[in-house]
Amino acid sequence: MNKQQSGFTLIELIAVIVILGILAATAVPRFVNLSAAASEAATQGVAGALASASALNKAEEVAEDAGLSGAVSETVANCQDIAPLLDGIATYAAFQTTYPDMDITTLAVATGASVTCTVVNDGVTPNVSATFIGYGTD
Repeated sequence: MNKQQSGFTLIELIAVIVILGILAATAVPRFVNLSAAASEAATQGVAGALASASALNKAEEVAEDAGLSGAVSETVANCQDIAPLLDGIATYAAFQTTYPDMDITTLAVATGASVTCTVVNDGVTPNVSATFIGYGTD
C-alpha cells in the first residue's frame, strides 16, 4: 500500500504569508489616510452649495427686475453675504456655527458683477480651500 499525504509544505505557507504581507503593506496606506480627501471633499461641497445659492439669488434678481411676481433677491456685497443664502443659515455667524472650520473670504463684489470667492477649511493641516463664483446683487 502506497500512502500519499496531501497538504502544503512549510515553504509554500511562508511564501503565501509573505505575498499577503506585501499586498497589505501596499494597500493599507491608501485607505488609512482618507481624512485629507474627506476634508477636501467637504470644502468643495460647501463651495458648491454657496455657488448654487449665489446663482439662484442672481436668477431671482433677474426675475425681480423683469417684474415677475414672487421673486425677491437678497443683497450681496461681498463673498460672506452669500452664506446666509443657504437654507437654514440666517447670518454669517450662523454659517460659522454650522461649519466651524470653514471661512469665506471677504472679497467685495459690485452689483451686477461676479467675483471668485474662496472657502478655506482651516480645521485641517494644511488648510484646504475651494473657490466658487459669487454674484453681486442689490
